[in-house]
Amino acid sequence: MKHHIGKSLAAAAAATLALSIGVAFADDIVIGASLPLSGPLAGFGSFQQWGYKRAVDQVNRAGGIAINGAKQQVKLIIRDDKTDPNATASNTETLISRDRVVAMLGSCTPALVHAGALVSERAKKPMVTGCDPLEAFKSVRKWNYVWDLFFHEPELAAVPFKAMADLGVKTNKKLAIWHDNGPDGQVIGGKIWPALAKEFGYEVVQNSEFPIDNSQFTSVIAEAKSRGAEVVLVDAITPQAIAIRKQMASAGYMPKVLNIEKGAEPVQFAEALGKLSDGILVGGYWDPAFPYPGAADLAKAFESETKLTSSQHIADSYAAAQVLLDAITAAGSTDSEKINAAIAKTDKSYVVGPVKFDENHTAKLPIVSLQWQSGKAVIIWPKSAKTGDVLFPLP
Repeated sequence: MKHHIGKSLAAAAAATLALSIGVAFADDIVIGASLPLSGPLAGFGSFQQWGYKRAVDQVNRAGGIAINGAKQQVKLIIRDDKTDPNATASNTETLISRDRVVAMLGSCTPALVHAGALVSERAKKPMVTGCDPLEAFKSVRKWNYVWDLFFHEPELAAVPFKAMADLGVKTNKKLAIWHDNGPDGQVIGGKIWPALAKEFGYEVVQNSEFPIDNSQFTSVIAEAKSRGAEVVLVDAITPQAIAIRKQMASAGYMPKVLNIEKGAEPVQFAEALGKLSDGILVGGYWDPAFPYPGAADLAKAFESETKLTSSQHIADSYAAAQVLLDAITAAGSTDSEKINAAIAKTDKSYVVGPVKFDENHTAKLPIVSLQWQSGKAVIIWPKSAKTGDVLFPLP
């Protein structure tokens, strides 16, 4: 099922090259995306690329979209932003000015999504994105042309506390928080988790912030170990999350609960760590077991086509692309204002669940608690949705 991460990224890069250099025909409907297909977030971008492309391919196989009564094919152009916000902004400028896209799909994580979204907003080109926590998205500005479907940080941040309470997990209630200095890290780790800890009766014995490119965590780990923290909550990107888990093992630090947001999402995290990933919790907003149209089929299609293990990012990207394509269909036009107005009217169940945007241009996805077990992300909370039993304490 699983290939080495290098193979998946190489395949993604090859696919991207083919997409990026393709020339659209005059009667194509051109949409674009700038994605992290290389750099630290390449694991996210490869899944997004697949989700976006699948939605477009399905529309094209069905005959395309009627514009002014005539069916046209959709052309998707993807450019690699290399996990660099400056490249995301530049790619988006190029897609709009040179490639003449009628609308955009977003990148991943606040820094990259916002860099492209601000360009789309200025150009008055509609963008639909996932992969950007809603409070981070709303904090940038009042959006007119950009729309975000993803999880709400307060709900995600509360998941480990609610799961521990409902599952009867027993600890000494001493909690360590480690988070990066990115937008979502500061919101979740710096503000929301400390408040929730107090609410749920935990003592925060450490709250450490670190640069987003930090690679050494030995002093942070030693402090948490010395203070007897049996619960550790982390918000960091994947390379850091992997380094943290390895350095914890080297230091002999074994808390009873380890929850890593953001970085522990993609399967590359579990592949890089092997057995060290077992027992690690991460908030989730999608699983093939969810009772939404096409959920099980989406994961099967990904794994059949790529021979890789699926990720929840195939779902938010696939849904975002479907929302945009449905809006173009409803508008029956490539006019930006008409497409944008149609996005605003979205009210339909997709593979991620019901999508209806509010006045802030956000649509909230449901949240579950996932736990890595033998390379697979298992739902362990809420009990009504669980696909496996919790491993406790951390193996």
